[in-house]
Amino acid sequence: MLEIHSLTKLLPGGRVLFVDLSLSLAAGEYVAIMGESGVGKSTLLNLIAGLEAPDRGAISIAGQRISGLPDEAAARLRREKLGFVFQAFHLLPHLTLLQNVRVPLLLLGRDDPARATAMLAAVGLGERLGAYPRELSGGELQRVAIARALVHRPALLLADEPTGNLDPETAREILQLLHAEIRANGTTAILVTHSLQAAASADRVLELTPAGLRPRPSAP
Repeated sequence: MLEIHSLTKLLPGGRVLFVDLSLSLAAGEYVAIMGESGVGKSTLLNLIAGLEAPDRGAISIAGQRISGLPDEAAARLRREKLGFVFQAFHLLPHLTLLQNVRVPLLLLGRDDPARATAMLAAVGLGERLGAYPRELSGGELQRVAIARALVHRPALLLADEPTGNLDPETAREILQLLHAEIRANGTTAILVTHSLQAAASADRVLELTPAGLRPRPSAP
């Protein structure tokens, strides 16, 4: 489902963020990526989504190479295959919560208000359908972003610190929802997190370092 081959990303000034990074994920595989702040976890997700360009290497999603695609073709691939939970949420402030969650479905031409409503209910916001993002707390915004990322049943889910703004109990519930949706839809998922609790929900845990990805050692 996802193939990353010999990916290298440099920062301004030529500093290496990571080099020759490779990763292969099958359909339905769920991995967590951990690592120190600044090592490039969010950048890796942006590269996979085609939002940034690698300096070397290739990324393919469902057999289609996204690195190097023209902007319009990359945007179409994102609409059709990806769900992305951004740290900054990126909700549309002039739309209600229900309208925000419906956006991925509308872009695909298959609007389903009932599915959008059900996803908001699943993240505990079923009574806030008509609210606007400005009326929500950071944790509530995070939950809307998760509902929006899952609503169209993406083939590949990229989640950047999806529980970072949530209290422990809500985080546990959201992780259960993510796991259930991934399993129900055969979604391939990458979870970037600093949380050991969140990482434990994945099939395997990888650590990102400047030398690439490696299995994260188990705690003693």
